[in-house]
Amino acid sequence: MNKLELQKTANEVRKGIITAVHSAKSGHPGGSLSAADIFTYLYFEEMNIDPKNPDKEDRDRFVLSKGHVAPGLYATLAHRGFFPVEDLKTLRHVGSYLQGHPDKKHIPGVDMSSGSLGQGISTAVGMALSAKLSNDSYRTYTLLGDGEIQEGQVWEAAMFAGARKLDNLVVIVDNNGLQIDGAIEDVCSPYPIDKKFEAFNFNVINVDAHDFEQLDAAFKAAKECKGMPTAIIAKSVKGKGVSFMENQASWHGSAPNDEQYETAMADLERIGEALCQK
Repeated sequence: MNKLELQKTANEVRKGIITAVHSAKSGHPGGSLSAADIFTYLYFEEMNIDPKNPDKEDRDRFVLSKGHVAPGLYATLAHRGFFPVEDLKTLRHVGSYLQGHPDKKHIPGVDMSSGSLGQGISTAVGMALSAKLSNDSYRTYTLLGDGEIQEGQVWEAAMFAGARKLDNLVVIVDNNGLQIDGAIEDVCSPYPIDKKFEAFNFNVINVDAHDFEQLDAAFKAAKECKGMPTAIIAKSVKGKGVSFMENQASWHGSAPNDEQYETAMADLERIGEALCQK
């Protein structure tokens, strides 16, 4: 896909996020929207995956460490063809396979059931180590929240990954600056994030999370880097694309009402129309 196609796809993913969370009347739109471009790049450009064969042995692995932004992952998987887009409207409904956090047993394309913050990266490190021990070619990617990296387990995993030189691992931090209680620097500052990962022997790349050219360069550089895992620190906007949600911590875990849903979808329609003019 070229840059414009990725932008259009990411905008459709954002519509899916808003539709799902509105239908559920609960969920986490803010961080899902901030990560939508990252999800889109991974699933439509970067990773070796096959929606027709979700469990193929040589597939690249992805772990959503910040599992509460499942609406973002689900919308991406749906648009990539893993399951019907229409099913996004069943998010968090009784009996739906699309529950509030990813479920490996019931959702095609999910490699780990996640949601307990801090644990996803540890599993991703284990997957990367397994590939090394078995001489398998697959790569492992994991997405963390910048509030999530306040968890100590994250740094134990990072220490291990750096010590074992897991160059088949890419850790992405969605650095939108906000968590449920407010600004991350006010709650328990993880800054400087890049210097911390460097201290654990990571190849660190800082990018604009909403610039596909920067994402493309970063993931290509990660593949070329040997002997070190890579951490991509992606500076993002919480609630990206929806005017009243952008940079508002209150939209970390709140669902839009009917009127807000209409406003949000109108915002995204305008973005889509502008992209079609390019």
